[in-house]
Amino acid sequence: MPRRPATHGGARRDLAAPVPTRAPVRPRPPRRMAAGEPQAPITGSRGDLQDLRLVTVTSRAESGGRTQPAGAQWRYLAYDGDRVLAALGFGAAAWRLAVRERYIGWTDAERQAHLREVVQNRRFMVLPWVAVRGLASALLGLAARRLPADWLERAGYSPVLLETFVECDRFAGTCLRAANWTRIGETVGRGKRDRIHNRPTTSFKLIWVHPLDPRFRELLCAPDHPAGGRS
Repeated sequence: MPRRPATHGGARRDLAAPVPTRAPVRPRPPRRMAAGEPQAPITGSRGDLQDLRLVTVTSRAESGGRTQPAGAQWRYLAYDGDRVLAALGFGAAAWRLAVRERYIGWTDAERQAHLREVVQNRRFMVLPWVAVRGLASALLGLAARRLPADWLERAGYSPVLLETFVECDRFAGTCLRAANWTRIGETVGRGKRDRIHNRPTTSFKLIWVHPLDPRFRELLCAPDHPAGGRS
């Protein structure tokens, strides 16, 4: 004898799960750029490049289909003529960094007031088939000269100091030194998820900085300086 459907209060209760009305959304894979496909080797020295320039990346397609980072940020592709050589990305500085705070002379209140005037070089990649002597330091210098005006245009203020991190066991920071960056110390190996602060959770990294204004300490520590940077 067939079982009768369960009821509650005289009304039938449908035991079947509801049928989805929309297909699940699957993340799209990053779009490959033609410029990012392997090319013929590019060799020589910086002096062999006749049209070295930075081009701002403004669209998702230009960034390979990847989502743009949150907050103020800026990205460049480096070209010589129509050949892409490298990619650089800049964004918000580390929230707390004891070595940096000592280098600047920051109090905690000054750090909170002026932190966004420090910008971090988050990405710097010379494409694998590019082996041009002096290129990396030249691009770092070019970016340091151009970034303040570009950042002012987008964010409404001009940064006065750059920072970046270099993995100790992989790189020596030679191109940074050649571009007049200063090594100020190293991280203590604590990541963002470290809540106990009693043991390293990430690899140690060297900390490098580069002033964009010779008055950076004065500007970053001035109590009457408008919070959030120079406009």
